[in-house]
Amino acid sequence: MSITTFAVAGATGRLGRHVVDVLTERGHQVVPMSRATGVDIITGEGLAEALTGVEVIIDVASWHSSDQDAATEFFRTSARNLHEYGHQAGVAQITMASIIGADKATAGFLAAKKVHEERLLSGPLPVRILRAAQFHEFVGRLLDWQQGEVAYLPALPTQLVACRTVAEELVDLATAPAAPGTPIPEIAGPRKEIMAEAAQLLGARRGIKVVGVDGSGMPDAELAANGAFLPGPHAKLAGPTFQEWLDTQP
Repeated sequence: MSITTFAVAGATGRLGRHVVDVLTERGHQVVPMSRATGVDIITGEGLAEALTGVEVIIDVASWHSSDQDAATEFFRTSARNLHEYGHQAGVAQITMASIIGADKATAGFLAAKKVHEERLLSGPLPVRILRAAQFHEFVGRLLDWQQGEVAYLPALPTQLVACRTVAEELVDLATAPAAPGTPIPEIAGPRKEIMAEAAQLLGARRGIKVVGVDGSGMPDAELAANGAFLPGPHAKLAGPTFQEWLDTQP
């Protein structure tokens, strides 16, 4: 089957915009789905119409805060609706973006993503998952949450990756032949970095002093400190380092 028509859930979000760009650049037909385009994957408004003629859904919709309960409810509902409406429309597959280490998480937003994976995998449509490291773009969001001239961020290991790099790998996965029995693929940046140190680079641009802390107040901080959320040996490492990416930003 020649896959030419994609629906992107969360199309106007941080990652979704890049997914739409990559699909469009590669000549595919794209149906952007977000509340801004009149499609609500939680209430179902506009969803049946949007999925008419769609062959693959790429799910990059996300909850706007780190609250575990609210994020979990969002992902449960979105997974149910994408399967239900997608199945009715004759969609062949769902491809979703998750986070490296979600399968190990016990609390916080990552635990909600674990539920998201489980709920999508339990539905009637075939599902492919790509687990990504934290985005370069996420660092700025961490600084925004602090809202002050001094920001205290965890000095925990990460392997930051650009959204554009994740989008390219996600589209590759969505269009590749099925390979049953292979591990869930992972995508991460080219090298391990420390979150607080990356944030210091951005903070210097914004006039914000960033202080690294041990992260003990974070969900699953001990797991993170031990590298549980770093890419595994089979991960693809690609894209710019955080500094290289930052140098390209206006």
